[in-house]
Amino acid sequence: MGAALPLFLPAPAGFLRCRSAFPLPVAERGWRGASSRERWPATAPVLQMASFGWKRKIGEKVSKATSQQFEAEAADDKDLGDDDDANWVHAAKRRKEILLEDCVRKSKELKDEGANLAENRRYREALVKWDEALQLTPEDATLYEMKSQVLMSLHEIFPAVHAAEMAVQRNPRSWDAWQTLGRAQLGLGEIALAIRSFQVSLHIFPMNPEVWKEDLSWARKLQEQQKATKTEAVQALSKGKELAQESIPDYDFESDEIVAVCAAIAEKEKALSAAKTMVIVSASGTVETVTERDNRPATPDETLFIRAR
Repeated sequence: MGAALPLFLPAPAGFLRCRSAFPLPVAERGWRGASSRERWPATAPVLQMASFGWKRKIGEKVSKATSQQFEAEAADDKDLGDDDDANWVHAAKRRKEILLEDCVRKSKELKDEGANLAENRRYREALVKWDEALQLTPEDATLYEMKSQVLMSLHEIFPAVHAAEMAVQRNPRSWDAWQTLGRAQLGLGEIALAIRSFQVSLHIFPMNPEVWKEDLSWARKLQEQQKATKTEAVQALSKGKELAQESIPDYDFESDEIVAVCAAIAEKEKALSAAKTMVIVSASGTVETVTERDNRPATPDETLFIRAR
C-alpha cells in the first residue's frame, strides 16, 4: 500500500455562521480569505482516513444578550410587516370605495340625461344612456323600470316585460316597478298576470289612485270582455254543430223510390256489360271502334291487327 492521500476537512458549519460574539480559533480564522497554501502549510501533518462523528449544536455558545437582541429585531420586523399589511388593506378598501362612489355618481348623471331625452321623445338615445348607467350600477331597479316604460312607448312589448321583471327582481318593494310590469303584461295580452301585478302594487302603496282608477279597473273590464267573448265563441261553436247535424237528411233506404232507383241503375250496368267495345288499328294506321254483342264472333280478322312488338 502506498502513502495515504491527505484529507482536506472543511470547517464546521457552526464556525462559519457564528457572529463575532466569541473569537474563532487561529486555524479557522483565516478559512475564508486565505489561499490553499496558507490554509495548510507544508509543515502540517498528514491526516489519515478516519471516521468523523463530531457534532455541534448551532448557537450553543451565543450569548443571552445577543439572542434577546435578535428576538427584539425579529419582533420589530414583524410589527412593521403587520403595519404594512394593514395599511395596504386599508388603502385597497379606500380605493374600492372611491371607485364605487364614482360609479354611482356617473350612473346618476347618465340616468338624468336619459330622463331628459325621454321627456323630449328621444327614446332610443335615452335607452343608450340607461344601458351605460346599468353597466356601472347593474342593481339599480329604477333604471330597469324607466327602460320598460320607454320600450312600451316604442311598442316593444317583450323587451318591456323583461325589463320590468328585472326591476321587480332588484327591488320587490317598488310599487312603481309592479305597476309598470302590469302595464307591460296588459300590452302582451296577459290580463290575469297584469291584475295580479296591480294588486301587488296596491298592497305596497294602497293610497295610489292611479292604480285603482286607471290600471286595475281597466284590466278588470278587459277581463270581463274576454270572458264574454269566450262564452259567445263557445255558443257559436255548439250552434254550428247542431246545424250541421240537422242538415244531414235521414233517408229511408227501404222506400219504393230508393228501390226503383237502385233497380234502374242495375239494369243500366247490365246492358253496358252485355256489349263489348274494341279499338282496332289496321296496318295502314286507321283506328276503328267496333262494338259487338255476345252472339257475334269476338275475334276479328287477324289481318286487321298490327303485331305487337
